[in-house]
Amino acid sequence: MDHSTRVYEDVFEMLPREENPSPMVRINRLAPVDGFSLYAKLEWMNPFGSVKDRAAWAMLRDLEERGEVSATRGIVEPTSGNTGISLAAMASVRGYKARTVVPDKVPLEKKILLRLAGADVDVMTDSMCPSPGMGEGSIGMARSYARVQPDKYVMPNQYENAANEKAHIQTTGPEIWRQTAGKVTHVFCSLGTCGTAMGLAKYFRGAHPERKVKMIAVQPTEGHDVPGIRSLSELHVAKLYQPELVDEVIEVETEAAYAAVVELCRREGLFAGPSSGLILEGAGRMLRRDRPEGVGVMIFCDSVFKYVSSMVKHVGGLGEF
Repeated sequence: MDHSTRVYEDVFEMLPREENPSPMVRINRLAPVDGFSLYAKLEWMNPFGSVKDRAAWAMLRDLEERGEVSATRGIVEPTSGNTGISLAAMASVRGYKARTVVPDKVPLEKKILLRLAGADVDVMTDSMCPSPGMGEGSIGMARSYARVQPDKYVMPNQYENAANEKAHIQTTGPEIWRQTAGKVTHVFCSLGTCGTAMGLAKYFRGAHPERKVKMIAVQPTEGHDVPGIRSLSELHVAKLYQPELVDEVIEVETEAAYAAVVELCRREGLFAGPSSGLILEGAGRMLRRDRPEGVGVMIFCDSVFKYVSSMVKHVGGLGEF
């Protein structure tokens, strides 16, 4: 593949890797402190629209290599949207069926995109999914499909699948190292399945222990409305999570996250989603408090276009015409 020409034989050649990284953009007008370079890694530039392209491709390829999927045996996955969209789109292109189980509170835009990608979508009521963003009921329902109809479905299970974090060890970590010329000192990300944070922490500790890159997790407070992200009390379903790999956890309120999204759009020209606003706010609080020197990279998971209905709900005046 010659990435310089940006001409590809199929969409999978566009997936990010060290020689074809997702772009990083410096934060300028919203830079929290002087003397610290803060960058956003724009994961919505991946072909299926989010950071979950990485995990979805790794999990799907693993299933293919083990002969677990076929024209008659597809996948079923609980999702808050992004992993499901990536998996469904990839599976459709590869000739596999996909079924996703989502909580009702997942934004309408994501539900529509799941169907557009070719997935059958089961929507579970919020009463059956008590946790904000991604209920345990969805996980249980997906497991039931895989258990009752094993000839029809296999469940990748992003919350336990080692391929999830392996994708970031092999791609995201090396990309950041190369893009910052080895100068990265801090990585800021959120925790959902925890694959991104755990993979990055393991990459930097394993490949570049001398750098002592700090992993900062930015989480929503309890009762939040930041789709796809879990508060600390909700992380028990994320079997990949190893808290000892995280240097600090910063909690941010829902409204502060949405306010940061507006600022990113208007002052930096970055149309990032709510989880990105959450991360920017958390990174800013930590940097203003400690005033370190260095280079920080924020993982901006996806764009705001999937969350227009959420933005209207939380930002006054957007839906008034």
